[in-house]
Amino acid sequence: MTRAVDGVAVRLPPAEGLRPGRLRMYHPAARREPSHGAQASFMEIHPTAVVSPRAELAAGVRIGPYAVVEAEVRIGAETEIGAHACVKRFTTLGARNRVFEHATLGGEPQDVKFKGETSHLVIGDDNLLREYVTIHRASGEGAVTRVGSRNFLMVGAHVAHNCEVGDDNTLANGAALAGHITVEDHVFLSSNVGCHQFTRLGRYAMVGGKSKIVQDVLPFFTTDGNPPRTRGLDTVGLRRAGFSPDQRRALRRAYQLIFRSRLPLAEALAELEADADEHVRHLAAFIRASRRGFTRAERGSGPDTSDEEPPV
Repeated sequence: MTRAVDGVAVRLPPAEGLRPGRLRMYHPAARREPSHGAQASFMEIHPTAVVSPRAELAAGVRIGPYAVVEAEVRIGAETEIGAHACVKRFTTLGARNRVFEHATLGGEPQDVKFKGETSHLVIGDDNLLREYVTIHRASGEGAVTRVGSRNFLMVGAHVAHNCEVGDDNTLANGAALAGHITVEDHVFLSSNVGCHQFTRLGRYAMVGGKSKIVQDVLPFFTTDGNPPRTRGLDTVGLRRAGFSPDQRRALRRAYQLIFRSRLPLAEALAELEADADEHVRHLAAFIRASRRGFTRAERGSGPDTSDEEPPV
């Protein structure tokens, strides 16, 4: 059985344990001197869960049946660990995350160079990590795999070692990131998208299902197919995200300049960098920073009309 003492779950001897099948609530400030005005708050640990005495659990944490929380794990306030989920050593979870059944967080990287060194997985707040999600800690002494806040990883999604995932992203069922991938913010990966190591996905990008991503995915645009092609502005996504008509038109002009103007890329980027719209300038900076190249539009396709208003 387990009990929280000074924010750490510790094993109870059998005489102090709970009767089988009963859930017990523990006060995270047990055995501390009460502070002035302190308000009681509790955590719930199912009696079948296995929680290391060297794990740090904040107030309001819930650990479900048969879950495993290893040593040197930190779990923030009101985070819920579902049944049979496993949070492995050197993992830090922020507040109000929901980790669903059978997810595994902080597993060793699938990297032949990994030699058991200390590395980390750091996850922010308010993430939804659904069943069978796997996120690995980094490869390399002291290195970190990072996942930000408010991300939604659906069933079976995978984030490999040394990835940097920002905020408000969605990885649909079976989407997989190889090692060292950077995902900015508000990216949507559809079902079974596979991304090559060291690629980058720009903010507000939309990637169609089963796409094979081997080069950088440009922000604000829809990328789809196998081999993938940049298809045009993600009009629906940008409208839902609050982009104004003027901002969407500026990004559509940027698409035309990059893919339809026949200007050399260096000249097109110079024009984009001088644009008044901050999103257009971000697009130019993203392309400038590319090391693997970026996914292009299909040759011979017509102009992008994705943001044009339908006739009345």
